[in-house]
Amino acid sequence: MSWVNSSISEPTKLSKICPEIQKKSCHRAQVSSPWQTLSTSTVIQQLQIKSLQLENPLILAPLAGYSDLPFRLLCRRFGAALCYTEMISCHGLVYEKKKTVQMTQTVPEERPVALQLFGADPVMMGEAATIASDMAVDIIDINMGCPVKKVVKKGAGAALMKEPDLAASIIRRVCKQTSLPVTVKIRTGWSHSAIVAPEFAKMAEDNGASAIAVHGRTWSQGFGGPVDWPTIALVKESVSIPVIGNGDITTYQEALGFLKMSGCDGVMIGRGAMGNPWVFTPEGTPTSLAKRMEGLKDHLQLIQQYSDPEMLLARIKNHAGRYFKGIAGGSSVRRKIYTMPTFEALMELACSF
Repeated sequence: MSWVNSSISEPTKLSKICPEIQKKSCHRAQVSSPWQTLSTSTVIQQLQIKSLQLENPLILAPLAGYSDLPFRLLCRRFGAALCYTEMISCHGLVYEKKKTVQMTQTVPEERPVALQLFGADPVMMGEAATIASDMAVDIIDINMGCPVKKVVKKGAGAALMKEPDLAASIIRRVCKQTSLPVTVKIRTGWSHSAIVAPEFAKMAEDNGASAIAVHGRTWSQGFGGPVDWPTIALVKESVSIPVIGNGDITTYQEALGFLKMSGCDGVMIGRGAMGNPWVFTPEGTPTSLAKRMEGLKDHLQLIQQYSDPEMLLARIKNHAGRYFKGIAGGSSVRRKIYTMPTFEALMELACSF
């Protein structure tokens, strides 16, 4: 299977699919988002992935180092219909590596939950899917979009978008070895000269995938540059299975606007949820320090309950500081957070508001 020269010209073909999205993608800095004018009373639809019925189409993306059990639980409480684990190495799962197994921790309260696997060996991915199927999870996701060099250099993540035959083999093997719905997370392509997401998504569907999640950037973009909403809309036109769009969604209203304009079935929110679980609520992010501190306090309590906070203190403080971005007085609170010597001291600070 080869898709040489299968790229799509960004401003031409795509603008015919969804001109409003094209305008946002190409003129991000020059125009205000049309999503800002949408009413929160817009009817929000349920999302069905194979036999799994989700109460709404808002999903927490897999976030390496962040979408652990405490944060997934927090986002579920704030309204996310489904949360993805951090990406799990198929080799680590098969060989029962302690750190990998710890990352699969889940509790009934967070279900439904999706476990994301990554790897480039169809046999190992299949074995990992068999193991994951015996866990308390509801979806197995295959990562074919991670741009991180240490993942890509092993042929996994976004590198698989350059190897459609291998990718197809992995999808078939995983689907064969589980009865759970299998989803695939991809990017728009490897670079702007190789936008292959529509063809790649159709290949995934043909090989058994139950849904596709598309991050609207290429591998070469990493996490910067404009999000290519029109290509996500093309993916939706290319397949009959649900399509979940991902990229720079930071408010509930933006999520509804994206659903309306792209025709997608769901929205996956990643970095926009960090320090901001309110992104899943119609009310939006609080404008008072006290309310934001309440959210952080809830998060810290979950961390205390389900993890070893002192071992993760640097990461926890990094995440905690994000709760106070873009608000008057936030910088002062962040400085205090970063100087806390222990998790207990951080909890005391959160409880002092």
